[in-house]
Amino acid sequence: MTSRILSGALIAGLAAGLLAAALNLWTLTPLILQAEAFEGPAHSHAGDGTAHDHGAHDHDGAEGLADAGHVHEDASGLSRSFGTIAMTLVAYAGFGLVLGAGMAAAERAGHVPSARTGVLWGLAGFAAVQLAPAVGLPPELPGTVSADLAARQMWWALCAASTATGLAALAFGRGATTPLLGVALILVPHLLGAPQPPSHEGLVPPGLAAAFATRSLGVAVLSWAVLGALTGALSRRAPARVPA
Repeated sequence: MTSRILSGALIAGLAAGLLAAALNLWTLTPLILQAEAFEGPAHSHAGDGTAHDHGAHDHDGAEGLADAGHVHEDASGLSRSFGTIAMTLVAYAGFGLVLGAGMAAAERAGHVPSARTGVLWGLAGFAAVQLAPAVGLPPELPGTVSADLAARQMWWALCAASTATGLAALAFGRGATTPLLGVALILVPHLLGAPQPPSHEGLVPPGLAAAFATRSLGVAVLSWAVLGALTGALSRRAPARVPA
């Protein structure tokens, strides 16, 4: 039974990962490209007079370089897209296995998974992995000033683990004090505070950064809901019968 849930969770993770990758490429990659333009703006030399002194041979060479540049940009964009798809598939496959392991443990305690309850599991995973950490460390674009990477990673891990444990205590805990413990676990990382940079000034316009954070969370909640629903639905598949 457990193996059926985990295999279904892996399939669900790959399916949700494809959805998340498509949404990332559609909604987030254009914002990242805009932010990179602010991070490393191209410098123009038109004012130094040299751009107007080239002969025909130099012009032909410039066209060749421009063509080569377009090919390089196309190859770079394709490589970026494949990288995004691959990383997203791996991430959601892992999320699916974690979600499936949780459902398997809950099933042993008498909580039968389904597509409907799976959506709740997916939303809980989204809250633990992305929503709660985003309260202290919102999704960031290139060119945004950030705190130390190691400190941010440690706080994110603490927040995700604490939130997941707190939600589990709220959902499955018994006794009068268990819900209070769950709420306390959810609040602890935020009471400690996420590491912050000395200044929030950056190269990226605030509107662009806000759009990226909002879209990132929107993509994540939809992908997690699909992940949970598919994991719950596939876990209910009847086991294959071996013909006599």
